[in-house]
Parts: sequence; C-alpha cells; structure tokens
Amino acid sequence: MGSSTATSSSQSDGSRMEGWLYLIRFNRIGLQFSRKRYFVLDGHLLRSFKSVPSSNNQDPVRSAIVDSCVRVMDNGRESINRKVFFIFTLYNTSNHNDQLKLGASRPEEAARWIQSFHEASLKGAPEAVGCSKRRWQSFRLSGSGRSHPTSVDWTLSSADVIAPSPWTIFGCQNGLRLFKEAKDRDSSGKKWDDHPAIMAVGVVDGTSEAIFETLMSLGPSRSEWDFCFYKGNVIEHLDGHTDIIHKQLYSDWLPWGMKRRDLLLRRYWRREDDGTYVILYHSVFHKKCPPQNGYVRACLKSGGYVISPVNKGKQSVVKHMLAIDWKCWRTYLKSSSAYSITIRMLGRVAALRELFKARLGNCSLSDYSSGELTRNRRLPLKEGDIKSDTQIQADENNYDNSIGEVDQTQSEHAGLVSLNDPDDEFFDVPEPSDYDESENGWMTECSHQRSQDIRHQKLSTAANFVKRLHDLAVQKRGYVDLQEMVREESITCSYGSTLPKDPTCTLPCSLTEADPSTFLIRGENYLEDHQKVKAKGTLMQMVAADWLRSDKREDDLGGRPGSIVQKYAAQGGPEFFFIINIQVPGSTTYSLALYYMMNTPLEDAPLLESFIKGDDAFRNSRFKLIPYISKGSWIVKQSVGKKACLVGQALEIHYFHGKNYLELGIDIGSSTVARGVVSLVLGYLNHLVIEMAFLIQGNTREELPEFLLGTCRLNHLDASKSVCLKQ
Repeated sequence: MGSSTATSSSQSDGSRMEGWLYLIRFNRIGLQFSRKRYFVLDGHLLRSFKSVPSSNNQDPVRSAIVDSCVRVMDNGRESINRKVFFIFTLYNTSNHNDQLKLGASRPEEAARWIQSFHEASLKGAPEAVGCSKRRWQSFRLSGSGRSHPTSVDWTLSSADVIAPSPWTIFGCQNGLRLFKEAKDRDSSGKKWDDHPAIMAVGVVDGTSEAIFETLMSLGPSRSEWDFCFYKGNVIEHLDGHTDIIHKQLYSDWLPWGMKRRDLLLRRYWRREDDGTYVILYHSVFHKKCPPQNGYVRACLKSGGYVISPVNKGKQSVVKHMLAIDWKCWRTYLKSSSAYSITIRMLGRVAALRELFKARLGNCSLSDYSSGELTRNRRLPLKEGDIKSDTQIQADENNYDNSIGEVDQTQSEHAGLVSLNDPDDEFFDVPEPSDYDESENGWMTECSHQRSQDIRHQKLSTAANFVKRLHDLAVQKRGYVDLQEMVREESITCSYGSTLPKDPTCTLPCSLTEADPSTFLIRGENYLEDHQKVKAKGTLMQMVAADWLRSDKREDDLGGRPGSIVQKYAAQGGPEFFFIINIQVPGSTTYSLALYYMMNTPLEDAPLLESFIKGDDAFRNSRFKLIPYISKGSWIVKQSVGKKACLVGQALEIHYFHGKNYLELGIDIGSSTVARGVVSLVLGYLNHLVIEMAFLIQGNTREELPEFLLGTCRLNHLDASKSVCLKQ
C-alpha cells in the first residue's frame, strides 16, 4: 500500500479504495500547488492521512462522507510545478461552491478513483436524508466556484448500436492489417480518392496506459520508435483533454525530392471505462505557429489512435488511422504515391510494437511526465534550491508535527472542505518530478496557462471554448466556424415547428425517427446473462422538434405560450410530452429540442411514472442516451461512439415539470470532454447523419426488459438554419 514520495499507488478491495493522491489548491496569492496525502475510501467514508495508516483504527487527519449528492468531474491532464497530474474534482450537487480538487500521477490511477467515487455516490450514504439536509455538506476549495459533473463517457469497447463496419481490409504489411474506409453506400470497390482514410491495426505487448503515455510524449525519446518525427512541442494547452501541438517530420522517409512536412494539430484524448485510450487529431491554424521556412504544412483531415487492452491488460490492440493531404504539387507524385506515403507513416505501429518487445512490456514513464505541458521558466534554479526526496519528506514531517493535533471540536466527519488542509498553503514543498530538461528543450513554444478555480477558469464554459476556437480555422473541408456565420434576423418562434420532419431523409437540416431495431437494450434476463437485445419499438412518438439559437440558455420550452405542448394542454386531452432539450452553450447557445408524446396513461409505464414523479437524483441515475453517427468522418464517429451513457451522471440536467410534460435541459457545457466532442461534431455538422435513442435504465427484474422512449435521426443539420430567438 505504501509509496515513496515520488510515486503514487492505489489499491482497491471491494468497496474499499486507498492510495496516495495530491490535494490541488491555490494559496492566498493565487498560485496553484499540490500537497500529497494518503486517502482511504471505505464504503461512504473518505479519510485522509499524512502517511500510510498502520491500522484501520488510526485516527485520520480529515474525514468526510461521500453520498448521492457527490459527483466527480474528470479534469484531464494538468501540469503543476512542472509535474504532470491527472486531475479530478469532487463536488456537491446541492452546493456547487463545495468542492475538492485531487490529482493522481497516472491516468489509470485517476480512473480507478473516479470509478470508486462514482460507485460510492450511486449507492448513497445510509445516513443521508436528502442533499439539502445533510450535516456534511462543505467540501470546497479555497476561492473555488461552481463545478461540473464528470465528463461524458461517450464510447466503450462494446457498442449499443448494430451497425456495419465502415472499414475494408486491403492488405497486410510488417505484421499490421491495413484497412481503407468504405464510402457510404459504396460497395462497388471504386477508386480511392486523393486523400483516403487508411487504418493500421496491430497488437503491442504493453499496457494501454504505457502505450498512451508513449504516444503522447513529444520528447526526443520518441525517435526510438517514430521514424517520421523530428521534433515537436505544445503550442497551447486548451484544457485537460485538448491542446494544440506542432510536429516537424524528417524527410528521409519521403520520396526523393519531396520537402520536409510539418503538422499543426488539435489533439484531444480521453480514457474509457474499460481502459481504452482514444487520441484524436486534426489540422488547425494558429497565430502562434505560422508556416515555417523549409517546411510544407500538410493537412491532417482526421486521424488518431485507439489503444484497447486485451489479454487481461497485458497486451493492447493499437489502431492508427490517417486521412491526410500531403500538399503535393509535383505532377509526378500521383495519388497512388500520396497514399503510399500515408501507409508508410502508419508503419509506426510496427515500430511501436518492436519498441515494447525490446522493453519487455515495461514502458518508462519519464517521457510522458517530462514537463512537456510546461514552458521554460525564466527564474534560474540555484544548486541549493533542489532538494532530495529525504529532505522533502523531512521538511514536510517537521511542518506537519508543528501543526499539532487535529481540532477535536469539529464534527466527526466535518466534510471534504477540511481535506484541503488550508494551513499548508504557504508551506508546500514541490516534490521532485520526472522533469527532464533535455526533453523540455523541444517545448520552448509551449504556452503554459496557470490553472484557476473552476468558476474563473478561462475555459470553464463552452462560450470561451468556442471563442478560443474562433481563431483556429481548421484546414479541412466541412469545418464550420459557428462564430463567422451570417446571422439571420430574429423571428417569432412557434415552439415545436422550427425543425422540419422528413421521413425520406433527403431534405437537408431535417429529422425523422430512427429505426428502433438499430439499438440494443437490456433484455428481460439481463441481470442473469447480461445480454442486450434489439429494441422492438418506442413508447412515445416524436411529434415535433426545434433547432434554436440565442445569446442565452433557453429553458422550459414546453411551458412557453404558443408551444405545441400548451396547445394540447388547452384542449385538456390525456397527452403527455417528454421533451429533451440539448443545449450547447457559447457566445451563441444552440438548442436542439425533441418533443415526444404518448396518449396512454402514465400508470401503464410504471418506470416512466417513477421517473417523472421522482426526484432529480433518481432521474440523474436512470436517464440514458445511445448516440450513433451513421454517416460522417472517422474522427467524428470515433469521438461520439456507440455506447449508452447515463447522461445525468455525466452532465447537468435541469428538469421542468408541467401539468402535461417533463422537460430535460441537458447542458453540454457542463463537461470538458462532452464540450470538446460536441465542438468537433459542430464543425462537421452539415456532413453528418446523427441517430440517437433515449431510454430509462432498468435495474431490477420488475423494470426489465427496458424500452425506448423515442429515437431520432438528424439529417445534415445546418447551424445557419437554426432559428434565432428574439430577446
């Protein structure tokens, strides 16, 4: 269980989770620092210690209760004092000012803690009688503001959608299977286009985490396997899951006479619950990194890696996909040569495989935590400024002993606010990191952003995220900058009629209902066999939809005068509406509202009745969405995935209950990962066909089999055709 001061480890045993974590805080002058503590989560009780506890009866420094009011937000990667952490935040749904920011040294460790907190929250503390009446409410960071729930886990290894594979194998090279992306409705084997999407698939003898860390490194040790790579650096760190990177490539692997290429990419990553890592790239413009002399800037339309663990995690299947325009102008370099260059670049997977064979599956973490998220600091370090591990531990123990006994007058479990150890803020001693000055030499262009509290964080809302992307015009066909669209004049809105229905799916910017049998749901015997079955139909019928834009969030559309819901209410009929209002906030907020109606009494669907009459905690634990991109590019399909998601455990949902309706306002801006995914989808929006299904999760035998509330199929939505609301 123990760990040295330079490492962090955790162990899980049933409902118990323990290990070293870092408290991430701000001191009084606004500088962020970390403080190492040993945490034990046993059931619903979270305790922190300054060293590994010698027994279960040892008194903790701090303790708190984790109940159904507690949520977890995945903040991604962050560099603090030149050490890379994987950050997550605990916060209270009844008081968003109460939160606790923690960091782990490794992504797998952070993922295990996030899962453990999530499971503890779902079970709920037996003593809790309601979020607003608990004794243990406070667990805030100093000066922190509103937090958000955990990021959406859009994709897992298995899928809840039945769909044909878009890939066709065409060869095998260096032990890698090679696939090309099949065109929609194209099975005739037509000639490839000039910039085909090609994928290489191979098995690597390493954990998905180690491979992920190797792929994310831009240090010189990358040359051990990436024969294309000359040097690279981070241009801008957007958030914990997204950054802008610049890669310069060697020319010796390119055809004779072809100039060196470089790539300026937006890089996005995430980890899925089964241990799969996804890294996605596409080309962008950035004012801090214009085209450089001696290089021709290639355009990566879409690309990335999917690293999935197999063989009990000892090996990983690595999928590497590229669709790239090499910007070749010479007439002798035909399209066949262009995709042969792409295939050669995909051979890096074979080189990666050989690297891990040489390492016998043990990948050093030094490359990954080399400080590539940091900039060169102007303050030189003196020889005496660097302390050894022993000195640091001695300093910390000396200070800790000077604090004295914990105040016994506080409540038995005072809340997670006390876990922040506020007295430590000016006595923090940074631990030695794995920072490698030689690797940091490649990172001189990295723009380091000091993290602020969640309320004031520069990218804490989708508005600032979209505003930042305003300066990044992406080098690919079909990328739309929503901020540059011509705005239509505001019109009076008749709610429920702004997005036309088209059962033929031929009218652009329209929708219809998707085939329910495309989606898999829990069967009657799911608790025994864990098998999902094809859905046979939907409980409700989609009767209307809205596609709106505004300068603010538009809530409670069903309660507005003149809406389709109020028209039916005025008639006094038995109809009940279930409204799903998906909101994408930003400098312009887009709202996609789907109106589903049922004519039968609610009593005929007990689970739906419980959902409608239940509290928000119950609703958040049951409402599910199954997304599916049936037509679109690989990068968007991979970003969205085909796995069901408990939306209320991932995003904020605001519920509005009227006499004949329940409306769910889903705030996409409440998650960093979801915001990144949706911003990518919006870029390709008018080239996509998006299908979705909605349902309430069944957890007991009485609630099975599940049923779909409704489905939808969005056909080439166009942001410019959204209806602007008058204010």
